[in-house]
Amino acid sequence: MISESADVAIVGAGPCGVTLANLLGTYGVSTVVLDRESGVIDYPRAVAVDDESLRTFQTVGLVHEVLADCIQNAPIRYHNSQGKVLAHVGPSGQPFGWPRRNLFFQPLMEATLRRGLDRFPGVRLYADTEVTGLERTADGVVLTGTRGGEDVTVTARYLVGADGGRSFVRRSVGVELVGETNPSKWLVVDVSDDQLDAPYSAVHCDPVRPSMTIPLPYGHRRFEFKLLPDETDERMVTDEVVMGLLAKHYRDTPMPRISRRRIYWHHSRIATTFRVGPVFLAGDAAHLQPPFFGQGMNSGIRDATNLGWKLAAVLAGRADERLLDSYDAERRAHAETMVSFATRVGAMYEPRNRLTERVRDAFFVGVQRIPGARDYILQMKYKPLPRYTEGAVLAPAAPDKGSPVGRMFGQPSVETADRLRMKLDDVVGPSFAVIGLGRDPAAALSAEGLAFWQALGALTIRVDPARTARRGAAAEDSAATATATAATANAEPATGSLLVRDIDGAFRDLRLGRPADEIIILRPDRYVLAVCPAAELEATTRRLRSLLGVPPAAALGDAPGPLSPPTASPRS
Repeated sequence: MISESADVAIVGAGPCGVTLANLLGTYGVSTVVLDRESGVIDYPRAVAVDDESLRTFQTVGLVHEVLADCIQNAPIRYHNSQGKVLAHVGPSGQPFGWPRRNLFFQPLMEATLRRGLDRFPGVRLYADTEVTGLERTADGVVLTGTRGGEDVTVTARYLVGADGGRSFVRRSVGVELVGETNPSKWLVVDVSDDQLDAPYSAVHCDPVRPSMTIPLPYGHRRFEFKLLPDETDERMVTDEVVMGLLAKHYRDTPMPRISRRRIYWHHSRIATTFRVGPVFLAGDAAHLQPPFFGQGMNSGIRDATNLGWKLAAVLAGRADERLLDSYDAERRAHAETMVSFATRVGAMYEPRNRLTERVRDAFFVGVQRIPGARDYILQMKYKPLPRYTEGAVLAPAAPDKGSPVGRMFGQPSVETADRLRMKLDDVVGPSFAVIGLGRDPAAALSAEGLAFWQALGALTIRVDPARTARRGAAAEDSAATATATAATANAEPATGSLLVRDIDGAFRDLRLGRPADEIIILRPDRYVLAVCPAAELEATTRRLRSLLGVPPAAALGDAPGPLSPPTASPRS
């Protein structure tokens, strides 16, 4: 018999579940992951990873390994039924520090994420394990199941169901997945040995048979074709039909090898709640969306990113249990937005008739003539980004559309005091950060206020813009703090705050239109927790203590905060 006890149990070892396990391992949280598959599934389901997900992989120290197996900044072309290009999407900006659209081969990425777990002695993965029982207790949950004929029992404070659309965990706690299933079916064909000279995703928005083709790393490619009403599943997966559909794309190129073919329905569904007591739902267990926008897996990574630091803080006694309520408050609303958006994008792919197609085509032709609108499409600015207005954020007292609170903060490159160029997140680590531009935020705090942030593992950071004035900028941008910069060029402030420089002005640009003395407080998931003038930082700190449910300073003790990660050591 296998008997395990952990702070957190995760059912499901797909990208969402294993990303969460890496985050919890980073924070030193004991974690058990259970998955019914014997290993990584050898065919891809998701194909695109965005900059938000890459930022999470950066947090857990795996981003470069993941990117090594990606086609970065992959463009998309949308064609009408005559083959005319309606729109070209080719994002080049990196506001969050990484390329916005990247194509990957899912088995390779999952293997990378699973190898990442080997760094953490407190994280254990049990593959080939079928969970058959879930009991909620006064202390958490008890899971039962089998592994290779052997009984398995896992006791945990918290449980995360990341076990897919047919989630056992979701059904066990009585949560419905509401929404609709599109009656249309799609044939998905994955091929290898692909020699097609088309290094971009092509979407053919044909009202008769919409289709798409997506290049993947190492000679893999995906095709998707909509089934017509009179076509049966059995016939559409035959060699005759599949090869016939592929042949239209390989007229002058050797045919690839078919590695998989399968019929899918597209679902637009969301769980009625993402939390039931000690049980949380994440990834496809919590929401299902059509694949047209490539955000299904990325939405699951957002779930993991949002939940990981909150579980770590509560388990370490640095925050109240009610902080965990913010997971549903923050994530479910945005998941609903993404499901709705992906469904609308699908409607663009599948115009009902030729008239609808002509109206759509005319719209895109008009948009291409407007520079601002063209850039909006080219740079993928239409992607709905989360903005949390309730939950673990301190919203402005007065309406402020320009406020960064509740939004993901950008990731500029900075220069450290010893002149190392680094991305901002690599300086901050997986922790809270209290940031001042041209001023030391710690100097605005009392000893008690500073002790509060230190107990949470937060960093106080002074960002010095003195050497970053861009050519043509106002002289005072570089002159006003030149003396102070020279004095502190190679030293941290006496308060213990970190000193970094905004080497290319990007940090300053993020702050355009905001008060000069504004302090920005970041959560460990890089969302802005609060902003305030430096003079109000002490009062804001008191409000945040109440919002997060942080115990009094005496109860926190002198131990390092839960969001100061331990040094991970490989298992022997």
